[in-house]
Amino acid sequence: MIEAISTLTNANLTRSPAWQASFSIDGKYLAVCFGNPDTHVKIWQCCKKERKSSSHDADKCVVEEEEWKLLATIRDEGHTRSIRSVSFAPTSISYDVVPILATASFDGKVLIWEYCHDDEDDEDDMMQEKHHDNSSTNSNNEQSTSSSYFEPIAQLEGHDNEIKDLAWNTTGSLLASCGRDKTIWIWECFLPGTIGGVDNKNMNEDDGEAFECLAVLQGHDGDVKSIAFGPSHNQWGEGEEILVSASYDNTIKVWAEEAGDWYCAMTLGEDSVPQSMPSSSSGGGIVHTSTVWSVGFAPGGVRFFSGSDDGTMAIWKLYTATERKKLFPTEQVVSSTDGLWKCVGRLPDAHSSYAVFSIDCAPTRAGHGRIASAGGDNSINIYREESSVGDGTSEAPKFSLEDVAVDAHDGDVNCIKWHPRDGRCLVSCGDDGAVKLWRYIR
Repeated sequence: MIEAISTLTNANLTRSPAWQASFSIDGKYLAVCFGNPDTHVKIWQCCKKERKSSSHDADKCVVEEEEWKLLATIRDEGHTRSIRSVSFAPTSISYDVVPILATASFDGKVLIWEYCHDDEDDEDDMMQEKHHDNSSTNSNNEQSTSSSYFEPIAQLEGHDNEIKDLAWNTTGSLLASCGRDKTIWIWECFLPGTIGGVDNKNMNEDDGEAFECLAVLQGHDGDVKSIAFGPSHNQWGEGEEILVSASYDNTIKVWAEEAGDWYCAMTLGEDSVPQSMPSSSSGGGIVHTSTVWSVGFAPGGVRFFSGSDDGTMAIWKLYTATERKKLFPTEQVVSSTDGLWKCVGRLPDAHSSYAVFSIDCAPTRAGHGRIASAGGDNSINIYREESSVGDGTSEAPKFSLEDVAVDAHDGDVNCIKWHPRDGRCLVSCGDDGAVKLWRYIR
């Protein structure tokens, strides 16, 4: 089951929608971006606190609890239009480096922010947060008195207009952005705590050179809504990773790297739904018949999931080049050594025919393999795989709806994310401006 455990910002239908959430790789920080009319980003920090149990025994045990405290708010600097996407860089927690955050806006810019902390002011515990949030003073700590803040240290430009999504690769060496101009930009990054990153623990305003544009990908016929990096499994090009992109043109594209150049390895969209699965009567068996809003890889990267405006969710499976030649000998590929992505499962009515805006797979350490989705029906769904083999090898995986948080938000649920280290915790945000934490109980 899934139950709400905390509301970090309350619903306020007259104000800004909460678009997207991002946990830091260690799960200690959470960032959420809010749109117009009061566009800003809030960052919370997970703090440990101890309390005595409610036992009536003389020796009450001490229980450690987690509490999310508002750490900082970014507003009125950097971006000039609605902030649409936010993502923490996966800088290694084995390094003593500060959190680094990327934000993307409808102004066509990507900003890189570095966490700063004034120890002297913190000792006094009297300084107000540098970027003061006057929007609320409720009991959910929406107003911070911390001396912590995030400072912009780099600005990446190139998109003609609105940026819709951001994605880091697993090492933090690449950052991708996509937008309304139908393009995807890939930047090489040299961040502290990443492979090839700068040696110093803190960046500064001169570190714009820590980002270099590697590629501008063109091929979609509509807005690019969502992007995600995944492992190549040595099936495409020479790079260790591929990038998948979802678009307003109803398709998903797979991009790979060869000799330093990125190219479109596959376009998914003309695939017919396997006969064993229900198909859309109006779509002629096409997997998605409308905008593809979200893509997300399962742990291990041999599957990914997609969600569409047509109300469907699809499961895609990786076949190696050897398997492709044996099972799908007529499939057209760029190179004879290329693998293949095929739709092997489909949920035709995932959110009661409403759009599926967000999909996220539980991390490996969660140990339960659940899939979370959020949609235009104001709800959050939790799916589990019914087959005994849940490692991505099934040719016809079956997923069943395990639980639903009905009316999780007072409007579209725009984003759902699993905590990267706690398989019981999720965060959601929606058009109502609310940010909520949830507990999943098996």
